[in-house]
Amino acid sequence: MPHNRQKKIALVNDYTGFGRCSVAVQLPIISHLGVQCCPLPTAVLSNHTMFDSFSFQDFTAHMEEHIAEWRKLGLQFAGICTGFLGSADQIAIVESFLREFATDGTVVVVDPVMGDYGRPYATYTPAMCASMGRLVAAADIVTPNLTEAALLLGEPYPADASLETVAAMAERVAAAGPRSVVITGVVREGAVVNVGYERGGGAFTVRTPQQGGDRSGTGDVFAAIIAADAVKGLPFRTSVEKAATFIGRCIERSAAMGIPVTDGVAFEEVIRELD
Repeated sequence: MPHNRQKKIALVNDYTGFGRCSVAVQLPIISHLGVQCCPLPTAVLSNHTMFDSFSFQDFTAHMEEHIAEWRKLGLQFAGICTGFLGSADQIAIVESFLREFATDGTVVVVDPVMGDYGRPYATYTPAMCASMGRLVAAADIVTPNLTEAALLLGEPYPADASLETVAAMAERVAAAGPRSVVITGVVREGAVVNVGYERGGGAFTVRTPQQGGDRSGTGDVFAAIIAADAVKGLPFRTSVEKAATFIGRCIERSAAMGIPVTDGVAFEEVIRELD
């Protein structure tokens, strides 16, 4: 098939016009890293939901139609990367998509966008958490934050957990199926620590200086780099180090420019440093 002469990642996430998150940041980063990015939208927003108001269109009813056209084209994906999924129906569509399009050579990256700061998002009922658990089990690489790791494990949120405890959590998430897990954004002693685990390779930590407050879209940037690097065959730890360093530079530059936290990271200013 001539359509499959270049490596492609199917990116399942929402499209947000302003605020630098989801597809709006992941597509240019994946493309910059030399992989074709094919978005499958879950929703279309004018700007992200941390603003006081926003326009929102749910794309669930159109996702299978979108997939059907890809089927006609005979598209093949070297990677599939998922982000925020707002309903059990969307998770079921993604599970079906994986069964059809994920081959033995496809790298599946799941960013289980379920909650933050110790609390699940409003859409994430226990049934939704169980559905996400099934999707995570089908993944090769998973990139939860600490809240999401606890939700996946059905455990209380360990706000002050040691890094050894966090590493053990990453190993338990991996036991469900993924070969590689990184628990992102654990703040300890002025540093942001990403705690990774690879089956057969054990745990590792990647520390970067804490550059400022949280900004929208950093998890999306992180997952995009991990997905593109995995498709290209880069080692997982090397990719985690690259993603953490790049996000630190993005935050540093954004703060220097006085960009509001709601507006995300000015990755455009430093994307040439990403290779």
